[in-house]
Amino acid sequence: MRVLALDYGSARCGVAVSDPTGTLATPLEAVTRAATRRGLDRIATVVRETDAQRVVVGLPLSLSGGDSAQTAEARAFAERLERRLGAEVPVELYDERFTTRIAQRSGSSRSSEDSRAAAVLLEDWLAAHGPGDHPAD
Repeated sequence: MRVLALDYGSARCGVAVSDPTGTLATPLEAVTRAATRRGLDRIATVVRETDAQRVVVGLPLSLSGGDSAQTAEARAFAERLERRLGAEVPVELYDERFTTRIAQRSGSSRSSEDSRAAAVLLEDWLAAHGPGDHPAD
């Protein structure tokens, strides 16, 4: 099952996709202004093009695990995306603490920092769920 991960930001949204085995995460081109109609359409196109069967949106919790200033915005974006994609592609939120910091340290890649952060998020999600161990829809 392919999974698409999004590191949501109001200006840029990092994007990464897993391989079909759910083992590797590959950064893709970031989507600008993802919460706009055009941005949501672009993400829906990427979901279709990559044949993603699930979308994981990073949830920016505070270091203590509570809501941060961006948490409500990420939740609202995930809800809008879920409505846009419909029931065929579930959207879930996943704790993204530290992903940007880790992505900054691995800055040698040609992909954007936002999409590297999405790849780190996806790698973490894949490791937590294991191949074939994906939540029921």
